[in-house]
Amino acid sequence: MVGGPHKADSTEFKECLSLSFTRPYILQLALSAGIGGLLFGYDTGVISGALLYIRDDFKQVERSTVLQETIVSMAVAGAIVGAAFGGWMNDKFGRRLSILFADVLFFAGAIIMAAAPLPGIIILGRIFVGLGVGMASMTAPLYISEASPHKIRGALVSLNGLLITGGQFLSYLINLAFTRVSGTWRWMLGIAGLPALIQFFLMLMLPESPRWLYRKDRKKDAETILKRIYPADEVPRELDLLRQSVESEIAEEGTIGEYSLFGKVRKAWTTRMVRRGLVAGILCQVAQQFCGINTVMYYAPTIVQLAGYASNSTALALSLITSGLNAVGSIVSMYFVDRSGRRRLMIISLCGIILWLAVLSGVFYAASVKSPDVGFMETQHFSNFTCPAYNAASGIQWRCVNCLKAECSFCSNGDNKLLAGACLANPEANEPMKHACQSEHRDWYTQGCPSNFGWVALLGLAAYIISYSPGMGTAPWIVNSEIYPLRFRGICGGMAAVANWVSNLIVTQTFLSLTKAIGTANTFVLFACYSVVALLLIFLFVPETKGLPFEEVEKMMSDENYKAWKTRSAYKKQHQLQEL
Repeated sequence: MVGGPHKADSTEFKECLSLSFTRPYILQLALSAGIGGLLFGYDTGVISGALLYIRDDFKQVERSTVLQETIVSMAVAGAIVGAAFGGWMNDKFGRRLSILFADVLFFAGAIIMAAAPLPGIIILGRIFVGLGVGMASMTAPLYISEASPHKIRGALVSLNGLLITGGQFLSYLINLAFTRVSGTWRWMLGIAGLPALIQFFLMLMLPESPRWLYRKDRKKDAETILKRIYPADEVPRELDLLRQSVESEIAEEGTIGEYSLFGKVRKAWTTRMVRRGLVAGILCQVAQQFCGINTVMYYAPTIVQLAGYASNSTALALSLITSGLNAVGSIVSMYFVDRSGRRRLMIISLCGIILWLAVLSGVFYAASVKSPDVGFMETQHFSNFTCPAYNAASGIQWRCVNCLKAECSFCSNGDNKLLAGACLANPEANEPMKHACQSEHRDWYTQGCPSNFGWVALLGLAAYIISYSPGMGTAPWIVNSEIYPLRFRGICGGMAAVANWVSNLIVTQTFLSLTKAIGTANTFVLFACYSVVALLLIFLFVPETKGLPFEEVEKMMSDENYKAWKTRSAYKKQHQLQEL
């Protein structure tokens, strides 16, 4: 919300807890809108486990890496359109109606996927869900931000981040719960319709954002909501600041193209102050994706299998570690985001990300070099199912990794999985081969090879998540909810969310193909390089916004001598002089 300068260092997590108890309406608004974040997290996380069982039910999916990537990434493609449309809808019809429309999309997508008879229908349902995810991804934090006292704004927007990661953790629990139930993946995907219904009815009982209402000349409605958010003695001051802010915006509007969608986009990029905000906001969103997080969240069970764990249920159970730590990291972010600041958290976060991506790369490289040999006698034991590409007479010694690269499968040694095994596989006869292997108490590998390094990879993934979640996991969304002036907040938030989802689509649509083309180790090296570039750009172009009211952020971005790495200290001194 609006408000005058204050000492941001005094804005702590305990103040958020205190205000939530003394004025529970604030928490009600944040939690109700935050269910969109829960749905966002669930629908993006659930596919990681469901994909394992979709592969089992549809052999065309098992045989096609591109089809697997498409099932995962079509939700992201839908989110791109949803985020773009959501930016316009937020400005035109308000934050509340946008959330309600997103719930309808979530529910429709869940029902379509649960009933899907073909992979193509699953993809259609994923597109519907993606449209809802895209709208929720930029609307929920915007609504929370505009309906929160500015001193705890960061913590409450972080609550949305916590619900996103909580949704992802819940999706892994649901996946694990339905592994032995008939219809496995249908339950996993369909159950997402329930929280969408709950949020729909909750939002019907809640008001619109007070800032949007005031902007639409519904001043009495805005004042009524402010009275429920602020103590009575603070309401006149907050209302006056809101009036000044809106009047200033109206005075600057009315230029050609201002009221059309494309006119607003053009105006945003040609206005220096808004352009600076867009560069910072879009940079944060792109960096969030290109550090590789959604390869972990969307493909966590697959990565666990790449690390040497063959069983679907084992991969899902171990993946709970990463999603659980992601949720814990969001709680940490809620405590530190208004203490340490958004910019500092992102920089520290990226340093940890770079380190642990390098470690993961080393682990997967060692695992590939040390993968078990393909034994001639072991393979001959299953002579009817020998991999067509395997030729022992050539004199070239194959390892498990060579077997998998040839699109065959590896059946481990019955005595010790690290000893020489059999290279079987013909995708058209997958089930007989798999049954023949497992009937002898051997493990069946299609994604990764047996390894002693699996536990190290799990530790590396855990450390990566711990580094990512408190900083790059939540701070980019908070920055984007604070850095734009009200008249451009919807459209700029939409553009930044589109950038996030386009980057997400690129990463998710190429991850499995990259691991096959250049190897898992080199794929993680590539993400580490992207993270180094992101660290440098965030240092240069992203300012600190912690504790600053929206009006002060706008003044900071308009300053002639604006430098992202200097502005926070400069504004702090300015505030101290004003207080004197």
